Amino acid sequence: MPKLKTNRAAAKRFRTTKSGKVKYKKAYSRHHAWAKNRNHKRRLRKPGILGKTESVAVKRLMPNA
Repeated sequence: MPKLKTNRAAAKRFRTTKSGKVKYKKAYSRHHAWAKNRNHKRRLRKPGILGKTESVAVKRLMPNA
C-alpha cells in the first residue's frame, strides 16, 4: 500500500489536541481592527474547536497528525 500523504493546506490551518480534537484559528481578525468591538477581537484570539462532523473530514486529510 502506498504512503498516506498529508494535505498541506489542511496541515497549515489545523492542529490536533492531545485528546484528538481539532483546533483552528478563527476568521475575521485580520483587517479593519478599528471597526471591530474590543470584546469581539478578544473572542477571536482564542482557538476554535471543530465539531465532530468537520473534524472527521479534517482528520482524513491529515492521517499522520
